[in-house]
Amino acid sequence: MTLSGMNHMTINCSPADLAALRDFYVTALGLTEGRRPDFPFPGHWLYLNDSPVVHLAGRASLPAGAKAPAPGSAGFDHVAFTATGLEAARERLAAAGIGFSEAPVPGFPLHQIFLTDPLGQKIELTFSTAG
Repeated sequence: MTLSGMNHMTINCSPADLAALRDFYVTALGLTEGRRPDFPFPGHWLYLNDSPVVHLAGRASLPAGAKAPAPGSAGFDHVAFTATGLEAARERLAAAGIGFSEAPVPGFPLHQIFLTDPLGQKIELTFSTAG
């Protein structure tokens, strides 16, 4: 497996907060809203050039304006790395005894592996499945 860069960050929020967060990232950073997979929850993917770098996920279990316990970490869900070598990643993680889960991305040529670091932070590895 080889990492080639940071892929995106995901922010969980109440569905009621989605529009305000989208507007903030579009206005403050100049990101543009773009295509998003048909996930079973509302959200927005915000793009820098051709890359969706901020994923906003409306989670019904979070009340409007909810904040995580630590200042500055409200809604942070996971960090994602762009990777190659899907089978090598599976083998590496299995050999190290590191548990992981996998998920294809609906309607996109992408496959994800999720793992958790020793402090509980979720990490995603994003692999292209295109041709």
